[in-house]
Order: sequence, then C-alpha cells, then structure tokens
Amino acid sequence: MTRVLRIAFPLCLFLASLTCFAAEDHDALPNPYRLVENWAQLPAGLEWGQVISVDSLANGNMVVFQRADPPLLIFDPSGKLVKSFGDGMFIQAHGLAVDKSGFIWASDAGGRNGKGQQVFKFTADGKVVMTLGTAGVAGESPTTFNGPTDIAIAPNGDIFVSDGHVNNRVVKFSKDGKFIKAWGKKGSGPGEFNVPHTLAFDSRGRLFVGDRSNSRIQIFDQDGNYLEEWKQFSRPSGIFITKNDTILVADSDSNTATNPGWKRGIRIGSVKTGKVTALIPDTGANPDSNERWYPGGPVISVTSGPEGVAMDAKGNVYGAEVGPRSLKKYVRK
Repeated sequence: MTRVLRIAFPLCLFLASLTCFAAEDHDALPNPYRLVENWAQLPAGLEWGQVISVDSLANGNMVVFQRADPPLLIFDPSGKLVKSFGDGMFIQAHGLAVDKSGFIWASDAGGRNGKGQQVFKFTADGKVVMTLGTAGVAGESPTTFNGPTDIAIAPNGDIFVSDGHVNNRVVKFSKDGKFIKAWGKKGSGPGEFNVPHTLAFDSRGRLFVGDRSNSRIQIFDQDGNYLEEWKQFSRPSGIFITKNDTILVADSDSNTATNPGWKRGIRIGSVKTGKVTALIPDTGANPDSNERWYPGGPVISVTSGPEGVAMDAKGNVYGAEVGPRSLKKYVRK
C-alpha cells in the first residue's frame, strides 16, 4: 500500500502540472503602453491610405509606408510631416527598412502595366539609388520577384528580400545588388515557408523570418541554414528588433478561424531569451473574424491590427495598420 501511494503521489503532481500548463493563457500578458491619440499630423487635404510599414531613422524621425500618394512619409518626433516622396511609383506598397547608413528600402508587392514587383533603395531625400527586380515582371529568378514583402540589410550590407506573397522564398543579394542565392519553397517544414512576410536581424546577425501563414518565426544564419523556429510570438506580419535585442512582433491575422486562441496585437519580448513579456492588444478587433468595429460606425471587413511595427530610440512603439488606415504610437504608461 505504501509503495502504491509513493507512485501515485508523484503521478498526481505530474498530472496536475500538465493541467496547469494546459490552462495557461499565453496572452495573459501585461500591457505597459498607452495610445497617443492623433500623434501623426497630416496636412490639410491629405488622408491616410492603408498603412503597411513603419521604421525609425537615427535622427528620431519615423518613416511610414502607405498605399496612397505620397507613399513614403517622414515625421519628426512631434508628429509633424517633414518629408514625403514616391508619388506614382508603387502598385502595392509593402515592406520597409532603414539601414545603418540611413538609406530607406521599400518593396512593391504588386505589378501591372510595366510597374511593380521591385525593391527600391532611396536616400532620405527620396532619390532612388538602386532597384532590384524587373519592373512589372513577376517571376522566380535571380532578376524577378513575385510579391516581395520585406527587406532586411545585414551588418555587412548584404540585402535580404522575403519574396513571399507568391514565391515563398528568401533571396540574398550582395550590397551592390548582385544575386547570391535564394532558399525556401512552400511547406511547413524547416526552411519551408507559407507567406514569408517580414524580416529582421538580431545583434548576432541571425535572420528572423516571419513565416506568417505557418504562424511561426524561423531563424536562419546568413547562408540560409535553418537554426530554429519560434511560435510564442503568434502569427507574424511584422518583426522589429532593436540594437539591444528587444523584439516586437505584429500580429494582424489571428482570429478564431485563423490561428485560434491567439489575440491580435503587438507582442514584445527578448531575442536573447525568446520570452514574450508584453502585449499591446488590438482592442478594437472582433476576435471571431477579420473585422473591426468602429464606435458609432459599422463593422467593416478588413485586416485589422498592425501589420508593420517599430520602436524608436526612446522606447516608443509604432503600429502600421492596413485596414483601419492608421498609424498608432504607444508610449510607456
């Protein structure tokens, strides 16, 4: 009888631990941020389009990419618009990155009439200094893209593009734009993708790929060798990693049909530990669908919540929202 009790007691503890783990709410996270209402100030007569991406400049200004003219907007820390450019250049504005030299990279995930399916490198004044891809041509070759979703620049200047809306691959170029290699195909295994939607480097030079429709982040070295995957940051539309390895992941897709059990919003954590420590929730979202309710207005079928995300040097967080057509700024409470 004593032996039975000795076996049963540890077994009970083990089963209890499983129950506790199963009942754990992975979205029961603190939100240490508050929204700054109407931070970005648009000039009279200019309205937001679908805001897809955001990134920070070294001088404290923020670059915003939207699906309207002008597509590229630069705001100073007070929210004043100080520069805009790119009118008439883009079919479907998508990915945005600022490199360590202050160049602005932007991708066009659409294509028609001899335009689109390209990546552009701009000076901060809006001058084009490099293009990748063939204008208006969709393909899967060293010189073509089909739905390029994002760009990340390695510490040595190599260029990485997630060619993700159709091709499900990552493409690597040298700093002068010469094709080096590509990897990936559609699937859910290691090194396979289903809509690679966003890219970012950590301080160790590892490449984080937001494999959105697989609801995971895959991590690679710069030669495309698979290292590991993370699922704790939910369904990634946008990833931003700071110099001190704080990671922000924007989830614009999760609902009860798509990635059930997860909330939309911005998850914040550490690259060093992989732990998620905070969640800025998409408080206006209906969790049962990709719809958003506007006070005093109808339920509008959109992709709600942020697709793009960034943090400035002061720790303020920015969310680029496609469906709601807005840029959100969050500061510490």
